[in-house]
Amino acid sequence: MTQPISWPEIRSQFPALADRTFLNSATYGQLPLASKLAVTAHLDRRDRHACTDFLSWFDDLEQLRAAIGRLIHSSADDIAFITSASQGLATVLAGIDWRRGDEIVTLEHEFPNHLYASMGFGEIHGAACRWDRLEETVTDRTRLVMLSTVNYVTGLRPDLDSLIPRLRARGIPIYLDGTQSLGALQFDCRRTQPDFLSVDAYKWMISPNGAGFLYVHPEARQWLRPNVIGWRSDYDWRSVDNLHHGAARFSDKAERYEGGMLNFPSLYGMQASIQLIENLGPAVIEKRVLSLAALIRTRLAELGAEPYEEQAACLPSQIVLVRFPGRDASELAKQLIARDVIVSARKGGLRVSAHFYNNESDVDRLGAELSTLLAK
Repeated sequence: MTQPISWPEIRSQFPALADRTFLNSATYGQLPLASKLAVTAHLDRRDRHACTDFLSWFDDLEQLRAAIGRLIHSSADDIAFITSASQGLATVLAGIDWRRGDEIVTLEHEFPNHLYASMGFGEIHGAACRWDRLEETVTDRTRLVMLSTVNYVTGLRPDLDSLIPRLRARGIPIYLDGTQSLGALQFDCRRTQPDFLSVDAYKWMISPNGAGFLYVHPEARQWLRPNVIGWRSDYDWRSVDNLHHGAARFSDKAERYEGGMLNFPSLYGMQASIQLIENLGPAVIEKRVLSLAALIRTRLAELGAEPYEEQAACLPSQIVLVRFPGRDASELAKQLIARDVIVSARKGGLRVSAHFYNNESDVDRLGAELSTLLAK
């Protein structure tokens, strides 16, 4: 019989939560002790062995690729390690054989990465449209659609499972940024079928900065060119005593996009964080974060908050954006932070984002402090 989860015990593994009410995981997730210890253990191991065992570090990270594959329902071969979502996007953009007049389509109010890329590619046209106009915006010249699984400002969570098959049927590649959902909400690559999924793990995946991954669909690997070239570009890179000196013979795995050395300390930390997520269970985590988000919406509505108007039309999200009429959201966020209630302000709204390590007492504290501030 499965033992019930002790959420207070889980919370105790996050030291940053001891003396504050932290409701801002959409900006930064907090590190569990296990992740910090994994980073330290790797650095201690370097000292013990003087890095003579460095090839075995790559063996360890094959286990991490497999864990990521289990988390998103893909093969380990589909996973390349990256240091940020920006690097993941750059890998995709630089690997496409662009032609004059090609188009990139994204959404209004998307993360700046997507807007900058779609608007700053010279002879490549960009368009930012509303969600309900996306399919009519794409044309036969559209070479890439870029979307977030959850919008970083509004918390909007589009129904990608219904959209992406229609775009793929038109031959349009889809790049997803899953940074604002993976680790909180479940994701199934087999069902959703993106061409690319880029995730920076420092938010909801509760990992150190510099840890992340890029999923590349096997079909996309047949045409996406590697653009980072290094000593690991050749498939026989483990033969360090006699590395290949001809043209790189790329692997058919996603590691072909990595090029050289990896950010091992952060990736070891990520490995420990994913282990915690796996132990809890992605479905359990999703249920908890959505329950906390619903409670937050109810509590803030009781205080007079107005929800983001389009949120009700999308799938449930763990990010809550509200506005208090006549109140400056940035000032409210600063006042709450001064009271050790950590939230953020985005685009004129107050953004609240609870993770599985939060609890109902955090929501009560948020409500009480906000009530005091709004009464002034």
